[in-house]
Amino acid sequence: MKTNVLFLTIALFPSVLLAGVFKCTDSQGKTSYQSKPCAVEKQAFEMDIKTGAKKDLNHQAKLKNRSKEEQEKARNSELQKKQQERQRKMDAIAESLVTQELIKNNPKKYSVFSIPPYNPDKLPALVQAFAERLPEIEKFRRLAAQKALATGQCGRVEADELNIKSKKEQLVFLVDCSSGKSFYYNEQELNPT
Repeated sequence: MKTNVLFLTIALFPSVLLAGVFKCTDSQGKTSYQSKPCAVEKQAFEMDIKTGAKKDLNHQAKLKNRSKEEQEKARNSELQKKQQERQRKMDAIAESLVTQELIKNNPKKYSVFSIPPYNPDKLPALVQAFAERLPEIEKFRRLAAQKALATGQCGRVEADELNIKSKKEQLVFLVDCSSGKSFYYNEQELNPT
């Protein structure tokens, strides 16, 4: 009977076609049709008068809210990544400053350009592959130079770089000395712990 009244209303008042028709069902299961959106606590559908199709408005609202939550999580995740990257760069610069101070205070043991700091924003291709470990790389370069000098076979460190033999699970460093001797050290050999 209600359906007949709805179609009769539409036939007699074509202006209703311009407005949306909403089918609302309350918590007691009572259904009503209205031109305004349903109250939030009701099950709400928007009816397409021409096709008879209905759109679940509650479901769309949930999707919209979920989408906002997902966007917020993505924003927070991106912000956290940027903060971690910034901290990693600062830690790498701090390690590099320690190394440069060591070189400055020991000119007989280190050539001035033996361990040039890696610029976090312009890393060589090899170092870029391990960018997330840049602070460790800077520290291990210093330790590799010190270890080479401690052998007594390295008069002065001329160059100290991350080596192409490096893998994600194990970094490798090459130290070239003025004596013509070269030393390879992996991170396990250099890790003081």
